[in-house]
Amino acid sequence: MKIILVHKFWRKVGGAEVYFQDVARILRKEGHEVKIFTTDYDAEDSKDVFVRDENVVFGTAVDYLNGSVLEKIKAIPEVIYSRTNKEQFRQLLKSFQPDIVHVFAIYITITPSILDACTEEGIPVVMSCNDYKHICPNYRLFHHGKICEDCKGGKFYKAIVNNCCKHSRAVSILSAVEAYVHDRRNIWKGNVYTFLFESRFMLNKTAEFWGEKAARLEFLGKPFNATLHAYSATAKDYLLFIGRLSDEKGVDILLSAMKLVPEANLLIAGNGNYREILEHQMAKENITNVTFLGPKWGDELEKLLRECRFVVVPSIWYENFPYVMMEAYSRGKAVIGSDKGGIPEYIEHGETGFVFPSHDSERLANYIRILWNDPEKALKMGLSAKQFADNNFNDSTFYQRIMQIYQKVTGKFMKKTDFTA
Repeated sequence: MKIILVHKFWRKVGGAEVYFQDVARILRKEGHEVKIFTTDYDAEDSKDVFVRDENVVFGTAVDYLNGSVLEKIKAIPEVIYSRTNKEQFRQLLKSFQPDIVHVFAIYITITPSILDACTEEGIPVVMSCNDYKHICPNYRLFHHGKICEDCKGGKFYKAIVNNCCKHSRAVSILSAVEAYVHDRRNIWKGNVYTFLFESRFMLNKTAEFWGEKAARLEFLGKPFNATLHAYSATAKDYLLFIGRLSDEKGVDILLSAMKLVPEANLLIAGNGNYREILEHQMAKENITNVTFLGPKWGDELEKLLRECRFVVVPSIWYENFPYVMMEAYSRGKAVIGSDKGGIPEYIEHGETGFVFPSHDSERLANYIRILWNDPEKALKMGLSAKQFADNNFNDSTFYQRIMQIYQKVTGKFMKKTDFTA
């Protein structure tokens, strides 16, 4: 097959970039001809780590965060519906003539205008949803420390009322307008043949917002090859958190739990705008068994994973399926995760780790205490986690799933899908 993959960032910002790069890797390994349409936007904390070649086509990055006020205002139409990227993408469609287009995150930087180009050129589209932007103006269904579903039913003005997009009234207004425009144009459901998900939680939440029969929704899973990583029985004197330090990640809950388990030691690998608040919490509560390492990459991160006792994922938002869980499992490390979003789907409670009620620092502390004070139990759970990952997350399993979807879509594609908003 000839396939175009589309994602808004080429540079690595987080798990979304790893996801789409892994899809490309697996498809190419199986002999498919793959082109990538993306942008070279230099997002905050991004890393230019992926190899560029003639199969990577760069569109025009739409930037509404930088420049003068007048420049930002002039950029608004392109932020919502980029005609520049639509025409650039149309030229790629005509020259490459793909069998299918697979889009990932395309809003703002590329915009879903390219979906109209696909429909106009008669090319079927599938879309991987790795966040909640298709149903929530601020991506997360979370703001100001709490879960939020206020925009359900197309009430996107709630984003303005809640001031929930980057804590900026201007950005919240723009995001609400963007959502209304896309909804009115039926740009998602009218152009995307099948929406794909890596957690059943997000699939079900989308169906809850849109209605059971409003669009084709299918579970795909994560393109992660756990078999590439060796099991590690090394367990040094620390447990590990890896991730962005922001309010939805629940690190404050983890710090409170660590205060209740003074014999344990926590290392935190990551950075973010919440770090100062967390350090203030540590000082105020006299928490002395936690160390902030800052962001870690490559060999440093690999060493931290291989030598930790276990990993904690304490998120308090509807986390989709964080990569860190499979990163931990694939090295033979158990995971203690909250009960939010897709996290509990991938933890066999008592076998590969533990699931605790989010916000409950005492329950979290209890599970940390169990694994910290019983190293053999932690090792045994880690081995079960490795077996689970190897059996369920490998290139062959993912490739079979994605090809079944691609073949179904290309075989049944119509000029315009019959779903309406």
